[in-house]
Amino acid sequence: MNKKNVISRRKFLAQSAILSSVFIVPRRVLGRGYTPPSDMINFGFIGTGRQAFYLKQSFLNTGEAQIAAACDVYKRKVDTFVREVNEYYAKFTGKSSYNGCVAYSNFTELLQRKDIDAVVIATPDAWHATMTVMAAKAGKDIYCEKPLSLTVTEGRAMVNAVKKYKRVFQTGSMQRSWPEFRQAVELVRNGYLGEITKVQVSVGAPPVPYDLPEEQLPADLDWNMWLGPNTEYVHYNNLLNPALDNPVWAKWRNYKGLGGGDMTDWGAHMFDIAQWALDMDRSGPVDITPPGVNGATALTYRYANGIVMTKENFGKNHAVRFIGTKGTLDVQRRKLETNPEQLRDHKIGSNEKRVYYSEDHYKDFINAMRMRTEPVADIETGHRTATVCNIGNIAFEVKEYLKWDPVKERFTNNETANQLLTRPMKKEWSVF
Repeated sequence: MNKKNVISRRKFLAQSAILSSVFIVPRRVLGRGYTPPSDMINFGFIGTGRQAFYLKQSFLNTGEAQIAAACDVYKRKVDTFVREVNEYYAKFTGKSSYNGCVAYSNFTELLQRKDIDAVVIATPDAWHATMTVMAAKAGKDIYCEKPLSLTVTEGRAMVNAVKKYKRVFQTGSMQRSWPEFRQAVELVRNGYLGEITKVQVSVGAPPVPYDLPEEQLPADLDWNMWLGPNTEYVHYNNLLNPALDNPVWAKWRNYKGLGGGDMTDWGAHMFDIAQWALDMDRSGPVDITPPGVNGATALTYRYANGIVMTKENFGKNHAVRFIGTKGTLDVQRRKLETNPEQLRDHKIGSNEKRVYYSEDHYKDFINAMRMRTEPVADIETGHRTATVCNIGNIAFEVKEYLKWDPVKERFTNNETANQLLTRPMKKEWSVF
């Protein structure tokens, strides 16, 4: 095995030294199946909202992740996150207390720590590009939530940085590690539905202009830092950044300039499965027609091979339907329906077309870090999926038929649409 492609034990020992005084458990005590501290990977979390707490547990469950730092501009959130992590390790080691996870208010300070191997970026989309580029430059591997980027040009800047600094990157498209989606993709790729003629993706609407009323800003929330790269100021409303005891998901994703609506939020999951099944992880459609234009009743993409993909509600929420000459397939979380019915449980043979196998999105990332390989949802894959979502939103906005060049990543017939491929960014956070 090439020594350059493996994180050495010596490096792990050096990186875990800062924590060794409180978290030393010999391998013989842990037993088989457990990872000693010297082999743990040190993580820093950037963003400690609701999604970060799910990710925290997912990485802890791998038994290979040492969460050494966390950062958020909302103090009560990061304090809660850090407390829970420290309580977890205290309980795990049988100690009365543990203080190995440190809180930060500015992610640049976290990135300066040499003992951090990887970061988990779980912030609003507007921050993803800046944080990814800076993390890659700082030598960190990166797990970043979907949708990957707010604009197409930011996504390409992320890809370029990850490649330039030779980092391992996993997009939070965890459906690629779920069996029902892998089965759906392999059935499509192996021709069990015949020739695919149409794909329907059922997700929600594009973003809308910001319209929430202004509310009093919490004293422990740095609002200007939360707004980050955005040049357009929006006032605070608790629905943009809910407190942890508020059960709602943050609504920033619904508003232009902050997110891409359900079109990118859930679209980044469901269009991702369509792209995967069509073997388009390094490409994309060649034209887009918004509803009401040229007779289209739904947002319609067309690929160079003639396959048509629409964004439309076919009676199932957050789902994908593949229509072929020999049958159909509907897939959504925890549910796969096929016609013919027996295809659902059909065993794909070892000599047939198989896709990357991952059954744990977080272990897959850690394994890729150790081996210096691409994980199941690498940076280019995440960028191409986000691009499908973002150019769809552009078509909704300009309300014109658009020709798309997936190689040059430009529209070939509309300069107004090309201007929407990027956005102004504050100078200190710009990736351009």
